[in-house]
Amino acid sequence: QLQLVESGGGLVQAGDSLRLSCAASGRTFSSYRMGWFRQAPGKEREFVATINWSGGSTSYADSVKGRFTISRDNAKNTVYLQMNSLKVEDTAVYYCARRNNIVGGDISIESGYDYWGQGTQVTVSS
Repeated sequence: QLQLVESGGGLVQAGDSLRLSCAASGRTFSSYRMGWFRQAPGKEREFVATINWSGGSTSYADSVKGRFTISRDNAKNTVYLQMNSLKVEDTAVYYCARRNNIVGGDISIESGYDYWGQGTQVTVSS
């Protein structure tokens, strides 16, 4: 059973930076694509970023492109989300997730991810 634990969330001001971490344990991590999603109050969970197994390929939601960077350290079984120039609208609970390698299709769709962390709250004040 894979366990994913996010950390690094908090309360910051607009324009600040945060780095989220997602530590994986219990199963093979390095062979899988990983993703970050977020859910704002009253809204559905949405895709933020994803990274392939090697870290050589990344993809971002348009709303975070140029401000957020996803990366991973397979030796540490950890995936990161560096968030710069934060905006009030980035306020949400952020989740990391592991993508099922068997599932094809759009890598931004959450149904293709089979293991999820508990989430970490990011609050950006104006």
